[in-house]
Amino acid sequence: MMIGVDYHPSFQQIAFLLEETGEYSERRLNHSDGEAEKFYRDLRLRGVHVRVGMEATGYSRWFERLLAELGFEVWIGDPAEIQARRVKRQKTDRKDAQLLLKLMMEDRFPRIWVPGPENRDVRQLLWHRHRLVQMRTRIMNPLQALAMNEGRRWKSKLWSEPGRAELEKLALAPWGSRRRRELWELLERMNPTIEELTAAAEQEARKRPEALRLMTHPGVGPLTALAYVLIIGTPSRFHRGKQIGNYVGMIPSEDSRGGKQRLGHISKQGNSLLRFLLVEAAQAAARSNPDWRRRYMHLAMRGHKSIAKVAMGRRLGVRLYWMWRNGCAYSPSMECGWYAGQLGTGHGVK
Repeated sequence: MMIGVDYHPSFQQIAFLLEETGEYSERRLNHSDGEAEKFYRDLRLRGVHVRVGMEATGYSRWFERLLAELGFEVWIGDPAEIQARRVKRQKTDRKDAQLLLKLMMEDRFPRIWVPGPENRDVRQLLWHRHRLVQMRTRIMNPLQALAMNEGRRWKSKLWSEPGRAELEKLALAPWGSRRRRELWELLERMNPTIEELTAAAEQEARKRPEALRLMTHPGVGPLTALAYVLIIGTPSRFHRGKQIGNYVGMIPSEDSRGGKQRLGHISKQGNSLLRFLLVEAAQAAARSNPDWRRRYMHLAMRGHKSIAKVAMGRRLGVRLYWMWRNGCAYSPSMECGWYAGQLGTGHGVK
């Protein structure tokens, strides 16, 4: 049996075909009252071999676990490609389920790679730490603002013991004083948690040889290497390094027509966490490595600094892909290119 599932958080619309008898039917299954779970468990009791096709969507983790528990085959499809294969401009739940079933029957279903349970769980570690760091930044910025409003601009020195003592000495109004005290209390509670999560992420990175290999590149730490390995999954998914930039969403959007090229902002269609970490790691590499710093300065002089940062992050993503695929650690010879050591005339006289 093949089932096309148009999934929603509270219900799912399905269209299914029993291949042995040619029986076709459609149903709407609710989630809250257990109707959907009962339907699939009944198919398992009847011994029916089931293949389920659905778009990649959120809030479906429990449903995927249920299908895996029952031993059913699950196909997850690319929503953009499925949308492109819709012929009529009629989008309803029934039409979507029918389209998914049709693509499965015609062997045109655009399947995508799906991470395993362990991979997803470790991703939760990285996301949790990332969100807590963002929250900590939102706590630290008001403390800096309180100091600057009193004519004190200590920057990073504010987080030292002398800096905190100086901030405590400032005479503030009652509500300003309370805000200062409570923000410090929140900051003191968050720092140990973030340090614990950072240590756990570093431990996870040390368990993976591919992550240790990527960490040999300048600017790449355990967090970036671990996120890269988890989100990319396996380098065999990509045929070329340039596809990494497209997958992460670091290539410019394009709307070219009539022989005129129009490029816009980056697409941002990939994983935002990996995109952020690649840009941060590329800036760290530019600070520590002369070759990366020279390339960054060259791009920054040609355009805006933010464009140069993204370009270097995209370059780093491609470099890490080739290091992983070829199974090699970083060496300074990589900065010379693949043609290093080969004879050539260039543009000179033969």
